[in-house]
Amino acid sequence: MESRPHATPGRASVPGTGPARASSRASAASAAVEAAGGLRPGRRTLMAGMAAAVLGGHAALTAQSASAAYPGPGIVTGDVTDVHDPEIIRTAGGTYLLPSTGDGISLRTSTDRTRWTAAGAAFPGGTPWADPYTGGSRHLWAPEIHVANGQFYLWYSASSFGSNRSAIFVATSPTGASGTWTHRGLVVESFTTDDFNAIDPALVVDASGTWWLAFGSFWDGIRMIRLSSSTGLRSGGEMHTLASRGGGPIEAPTIHRAKNGYYYLFVSFDYCCRGADSTYRVMVGRSTSVTGPYRDRAGNSMTAGGGTEILAGQGSIHGPGHQAVLADADSDVLFYHYYDDAGTPRLGINLLAYDSSGWPYVH
Repeated sequence: MESRPHATPGRASVPGTGPARASSRASAASAAVEAAGGLRPGRRTLMAGMAAAVLGGHAALTAQSASAAYPGPGIVTGDVTDVHDPEIIRTAGGTYLLPSTGDGISLRTSTDRTRWTAAGAAFPGGTPWADPYTGGSRHLWAPEIHVANGQFYLWYSASSFGSNRSAIFVATSPTGASGTWTHRGLVVESFTTDDFNAIDPALVVDASGTWWLAFGSFWDGIRMIRLSSSTGLRSGGEMHTLASRGGGPIEAPTIHRAKNGYYYLFVSFDYCCRGADSTYRVMVGRSTSVTGPYRDRAGNSMTAGGGTEILAGQGSIHGPGHQAVLADADSDVLFYHYYDDAGTPRLGINLLAYDSSGWPYVH
């Protein structure tokens, strides 16, 4: 969710196919890309065309022509409009739970990652503890969700547009359902005198089991703090800088620990929240350490503005970003929002794969 200084008024599998079939088709498309030398600048169109050829009659996996620079979002149905800043988990029972920005944090569920159903709000009775940061608004931003210790954890942002007087709170629930969330406290806040902005939380659990929370929007970029793995609250006073554009537009971090041993830092560059004029795009860097340094494909540090683009607007897809990554049974999956030509925010989903050099691409 954009909250910048000087603001001017965030699997799709083919219906009827199961994860195994979707996975085998994705693997075939990935193999075709690998044979062509992986995804490199200037080769995205080739990759998309090859993937369409491999998928054959299943080109409907994406909603837009495979000849575009990037594949379009996968087919999703149901309650998929007015989705901003989606986050995602899959429960032990197999249901997908997707919280997003909204009054009291909007909730949606799905049993197949394709059809989505509205499931109320996490906090239908309001969040008075957040009012000093929102000016009394019940609109809460950019949640993060996790399951551990027999319960659900939800981190979320409270702020107002263009301000860095912001806070991230955490709540817990036994089920994740609307109205079952209990406020557990303030995790981190920022003041107008700070050079960071405490919104857009993103949890990552490192290889040793330590919990870390990345966050940030504009100002000096993306920061990281350590959390308690029991309470979900801050642990200790350390704060790391992961990425920066020197005050320019960067926000919405997601850190994904992949099977290949790398930590991938996904961020959104440029501008959200402008309808069809939004210019959000998804960038990535990687590191062998959760705290960085993160570098892009060319070796540029993300603290110096680096980042490799993996998704951007095209055609009727405007400003895709505020991404989340789910390591699902069949594939890593990228969730994000984008705007249609009418300026309506929509849920976007694509599969995520890795080329022969270990860099992610959407398909």
